[in-house]
This record gives sequence, C-alpha cells and structure tokens, in this order.
Amino acid sequence: MERLETFAALLLEENRKQNLISRKSEDSLWLRHMADSAQLLGFVSRETSGPWLDLGTGAGFPGLVIAALRPEMRVVLVESRARRVEFLERVCEALSLKKVRVEGKRLELVEPFEAAVISARAFAPLTKLLSLSAPFSTRATTYLLPKGRSAAQECDKLPKKRRALFHVEQSITDAEAGIIVGQGG
Repeated sequence: MERLETFAALLLEENRKQNLISRKSEDSLWLRHMADSAQLLGFVSRETSGPWLDLGTGAGFPGLVIAALRPEMRVVLVESRARRVEFLERVCEALSLKKVRVEGKRLELVEPFEAAVISARAFAPLTKLLSLSAPFSTRATTYLLPKGRSAAQECDKLPKKRRALFHVEQSITDAEAGIIVGQGG
C-alpha cells in the first residue's frame, strides 16, 4: 500500500506538469485508476512470474499498479511519449521496482519476447491491439484488456475462431465497464 500511496503522490504532482490523467478523475484516482488496475490481478495465477507486458501504459495504468502490488513479477511498460517515459522511470526508481523495464518506443520497435500477460487500457481497438501484440503472444498468454462500455462490441467484431478465445468480465469498479479476458494463440 505504501508503494501505491507514493505512486499516487508522484502522479498527482506530475499531473500539474503534463496531462497524465484528467483533472476531473484526480478526485477518484483510487477507484478509477488504482483499483481498476489492481482488479486485473484477480485473473492471473499467483504463480505467474511474468513477464507482464503493458501496452501504451501512459501514466502507468495498469502496469505500475501491478508492479507495485507484485514487485517480484517482471513487468514491461511500453510507452512512446518521452515525457511519460521519464515519469515512469522516476516512479520505478522511487518505488524500488527492480523488475520493471520501461520501453520508451512504439510497440512495433520493441524486441519481441513471450509475455505471460498482456494488458492494455485505451491503447487501440481490439483487432489492431491483437495484431500489434501478436509477436509477444503464445497460446499460454493471458490477455487482460479493460475496455469500458465497448468491451462486448469489440469482442463481437473478432473473427469467429478468434472470438472463441475471448470473453468479457464485469469490472468491479464500474458497473458499465467490461474487461476482455482471453488467451493468445
């Protein structure tokens, strides 16, 4: 909890310099961002050691929350915007997150590796996200994709064979939001 409190303080301070989260959502930081990210751990076995690949991590959601709660897990944060990369690196240092690697580039330029988990929050539409993340996905990869109200519609747009690998779970932080959960392959 101490790591999350430090992360929250650093985030709110940095949000004065660059728009990491909307000013409106600052008041609901713990529910809207922290708890929303933390709930993803409920879909992953405790034995999973990573790597957890977080695409377009932005301010660190959900990747930094996952790393703060499970500091023994290898987490790779992909973020192409330089100012956000600098912020993510500062937070990792402040929280002593030794197993987090920040990739400050577009996903297409990251050296592929086999990810145990792939997460993304507001990164890209599902079909594009699956295509871009394919080099990191194996049959054993778990996808955890908070998609808000569009979760079911995005799943429905997948080809039938691919759709069978994914389903929508109800978010515990927002009655109108869904999380797309699936397996790679």
